[in-house]
Amino acid sequence: MGLSQPALKDILLITPPFTQLNTPYPATAYLKGFLNTKNIESYQLDLGIEVILEVFSSSRLNDLFELAEQNFKDHSKNAQRIISLKDKYCSTIDNVIKFLQGANSNLDQQIYSSEFLPKAGRFDELEDLNWTFGDNRIIDKAKHLTTLYLEDISDFIVECIDENFGFSRYAERLGESANDFNELYSELNDGLTIIDKFTVFILEDYMTKICPKLVCLSVPFPGNLYSAFRCAQFIKGNYPEVKIAMGGGFPNTELRSLTDPRVFEFFDFITLDDGELPIELLYQSVVNPSSKNQYRRTFLCKNGTVVYSDDSTKQDYKQSEVGTPDYSDLQLNKYISVIQIANPMHSLWSDGRWNKLTMAHGCYWGKCTFCDISLDYIKRYEPLAAKVLVDRMEEIIDQTNEYGFHFVDEAAPPALMKALAIEIIKRRLRVTWWTNIRFEKSFTRDLCFLLKASGCIAISGGLEVASDRLLALIDKGVTVEQVARVTKNMTEARIMVHSYLMYGYPTQTIQETIDSLEMVRQLFELRIIQSGFWHQFALTAHSPIGKSPEKYGIIPSYKSISFANNDIQFTDKTGIDHTKFNFGLKKSLYNFMHDVGFEIPVDEWFDFEVPKTTIPKNFIVSCLDSELLSMTRPNAKLLWLGEIPKVIENPNDLLLHFEVKQGSFKINLPIEKGKWFLNQLEQLSIYNDEILTFKELKEDFEAKFEDFEPFWYSKPIVELKERGILIS
Repeated sequence: MGLSQPALKDILLITPPFTQLNTPYPATAYLKGFLNTKNIESYQLDLGIEVILEVFSSSRLNDLFELAEQNFKDHSKNAQRIISLKDKYCSTIDNVIKFLQGANSNLDQQIYSSEFLPKAGRFDELEDLNWTFGDNRIIDKAKHLTTLYLEDISDFIVECIDENFGFSRYAERLGESANDFNELYSELNDGLTIIDKFTVFILEDYMTKICPKLVCLSVPFPGNLYSAFRCAQFIKGNYPEVKIAMGGGFPNTELRSLTDPRVFEFFDFITLDDGELPIELLYQSVVNPSSKNQYRRTFLCKNGTVVYSDDSTKQDYKQSEVGTPDYSDLQLNKYISVIQIANPMHSLWSDGRWNKLTMAHGCYWGKCTFCDISLDYIKRYEPLAAKVLVDRMEEIIDQTNEYGFHFVDEAAPPALMKALAIEIIKRRLRVTWWTNIRFEKSFTRDLCFLLKASGCIAISGGLEVASDRLLALIDKGVTVEQVARVTKNMTEARIMVHSYLMYGYPTQTIQETIDSLEMVRQLFELRIIQSGFWHQFALTAHSPIGKSPEKYGIIPSYKSISFANNDIQFTDKTGIDHTKFNFGLKKSLYNFMHDVGFEIPVDEWFDFEVPKTTIPKNFIVSCLDSELLSMTRPNAKLLWLGEIPKVIENPNDLLLHFEVKQGSFKINLPIEKGKWFLNQLEQLSIYNDEILTFKELKEDFEAKFEDFEPFWYSKPIVELKERGILIS
């Protein structure tokens, strides 16, 4: 446990088990950063990583094995094997955890090349590691092997100790589609599980040393819900004077129709949407209790009835006012990096530690019909200024000594991404970052190269159903052709592209599913998408489809709601069982990500009869070939990312010798035009405060020479544009 000395704070912010292993979920850091601006003392705790490290330690693991040995014969052969190898597991677990924390990196060769790790069921389907990871990535192979090792232990815990256990979720089924509170309430009135005992053991230590007046539990996912209630139950029973609040992604989406008063046997408050103003008002109500206390978007229980209070006259804070996320208190060096599967984007999510930031609150598009666009976290769009963003990046780097950033936007705005990239480069800040986008036509080749120059390594975006009819029905605002062009631009800039893929969208036909897979096959075969993931459409209560299902040919099955309300069961009038496509879609995608299987007709990935695709084999190629040469906009800004060249003046021309990261090159220009251009190149430098536009450059040229276009499209200037002059 990380807190060795008392640290009295008024507020304790907790992320309950479990979210991520490799990096803290950012909600508490965001709230602590805001509370700092109000001079409110707080302490934050990621209880999930602390419980994981407690469980996956030699002493605790030995206790679990001893407990399981009591019913040895009742367990599966796989579990029996693991129990029989308990000494091997207990003697290696501490070293493995240190390796995954980055503190024992020299262990990678031993893990990869020897019998260091005990092996059970997870290793039975181990792929050839060289095929999966390449010949040289020893550390990735070692991380993958140790991840399988941890998953074997997890399988043992699930079977023999606690069926609710999971690395990134706990008792998730109790939170999923829990329209009433009955099952969760019943579970909470049973005895503590082993994992519960570890959780409250750690929590008690923090409660004793911090002595908070208010505990705020952030619950982002269904897999955190049960543990949040267990924490609240423990605090209520042992520290009755302490007030307890719940906020976060789960209540924001699922608890908006809450009516069951039993919930308030555990919590005093449940807040919705942005947490800054609600938590400030809760703090005031706790330190200065009064009948006149006001709240913002807060559920309470009064006289046995759940009431919703939103009577504060204060306005929510703007994003520029909420402060920089504060990661202090969190034990950043104790998070563990794992590689569960070789999907390159999933590796970014689970491997390495990332500082989390948001470019803009909400989604600038806000139209997709499957999305919860009626909720505040999406519908209220508010971007930050690029300078403020980079100020916050520098503050976080100083605090965490980490230079990697994951911008967790719903969809990062292209204009802000451009401004952010320019600001990063101007400050000569060396960072690595990635984010989620829409496949906007704004992502030109030059913009993608600018993003890459600023440190962008990957983007994820929703292709969803690769069908123009369905994309229009989704109101996605893109076409398959547009997606192909953007992914090509990103790939040429060496930015990895991950695509979210959807099947089972209302009215989708079997033919459209097969044709969608063919589109995906072609995108991967051309290597303009490198990673992807299929998920089946889910109907949510707060989406346009959920609010008007009859428009989309589905029949919802509504239930009485007293607790959670989000996912809705439904029947598609097409009568198609889309679930049966799951295995074939995911198997084919797995092969495509490994650059194999492209020659297999897409209908052959399924073990039942489906139609052949109607998409021409060269459809995506034709999309890319049809791209027209676009004219440069007059107000487009011209950016030179390189250094000023060495100049050799010959009798008839200037020889400009450029040194760039990728090597060197030379161009020749007529003397007078060359001198003019050399002067302008200094003005085009990205480090200048005033960046020239295409119109300004053109007018200056034509004031001294003839028409600008022949010069602009001449071979030397075209080469220079390909090497470092970007049009944005």
